[in-house]
Amino acid sequence: MEEASEVAKTGMISHSTVIKEGLWTKDFIFLAVSNALLFSGFHMLIPTLPLFIANYGGTDAQIGLIMGSFTFSAILIRFYTTEGISRLGKKSFLIVGIIVCLVATLCYYWAVSAALSLSTRIFHGIGFGIATTMYATIVSDIIPSSRRGEGMGYFGLGSTLLMALAPAVGVWLVDNYGFGVLFSVSASSQLLAFIWTQASQVPSVAIASAEKTQSGFDNFVERKAVFPAFLSLLFGVCIGGVLSFVTLLAKEVHVTNAGYFFLIATSNVFLVRLVVGRVFDQKGPAWVIIPGAVVLFIGLAILSTVSSPTAFLWAAACYGLGTGSLFPALQAWMINMVTPERRSIASATFYNALDMGVGGGAILLGLLAAHSGYQSVYFYSASVIVCFLVAYIVYLCKGNHLTNLKRKEE
Repeated sequence: MEEASEVAKTGMISHSTVIKEGLWTKDFIFLAVSNALLFSGFHMLIPTLPLFIANYGGTDAQIGLIMGSFTFSAILIRFYTTEGISRLGKKSFLIVGIIVCLVATLCYYWAVSAALSLSTRIFHGIGFGIATTMYATIVSDIIPSSRRGEGMGYFGLGSTLLMALAPAVGVWLVDNYGFGVLFSVSASSQLLAFIWTQASQVPSVAIASAEKTQSGFDNFVERKAVFPAFLSLLFGVCIGGVLSFVTLLAKEVHVTNAGYFFLIATSNVFLVRLVVGRVFDQKGPAWVIIPGAVVLFIGLAILSTVSSPTAFLWAAACYGLGTGSLFPALQAWMINMVTPERRSIASATFYNALDMGVGGGAILLGLLAAHSGYQSVYFYSASVIVCFLVAYIVYLCKGNHLTNLKRKEE
């Protein structure tokens, strides 16, 4: 009980009695490959779907609505993950999500009106919301608790790499072969994700009857994950600002190599994830979250005053190191804080907060940028990271204070 209480406060597993367990099992590898393939098919469509919609007469407002509806439907479906798991089981529910993504990707080819594109995009968001939540839930069951930080970091390496490569591949396919080939290749990636998932074996972690009969707030949100989810929302605001406006910022300050920003950022995400997971497992989340937030702040601060290509690329490096540290650390910390039967709800809480931060941040920062320029976006984003740091440090101090009081009472 004492060890469980310590995990709830710090998110760190004690290593005093834990022998280092194997991480690279067949099922972990299969699910990591499947996850990367699903993300690959998804990211091929991000820069190309707006072109497809515009090609059939879609307006800018319609394109924005269609692309944004994806996030809304993904968030909504995650509130029903417990129900899906209780009816189908984790692996079957994951497969449902992948199949929905596959069918939606094929349907884009016939979605030649704004209404059809909107309904297809909403359908795709439902599948993606299920799949991303279930990947995180299942892999957290497979990864040994003593190596969860390391495992969550490694699990996302493939999707991180393909996040940089897939959009370029998607644009190349459209330019050379057209949208039909694009949707076929993207759907093939989803099909391969289905095959790799089918080949894996998922451990059975039952949903306790007490959890299944809960209603109201606890049936949709994991209370223990609320604070990590709040930090994820703040983190998402900063991601939304960078992803939405960095190319426009480059034009505003006359930097011509905006594409290199994502190349360098993704490379640094990949590299830092090889290291921070072990630090998380050995030292605890604070040793990753605080440095990661500081480095991200530096990157955003540079962007808020950037005036040269060199500074622009330094900002990209800091952004990659910061985001590559924070995302797996927040996710692993959250998973360590909850019981196994609540991991699906906790994962849904985490991803919903992140998506709301990304979407809401893009909208809010876009309104600010319209009045004060794109550099102001990164000034405000840096301010959000300061709030992130202050909130986390206060949380740590409060936790240490309560621990000290308890020891004095004993």
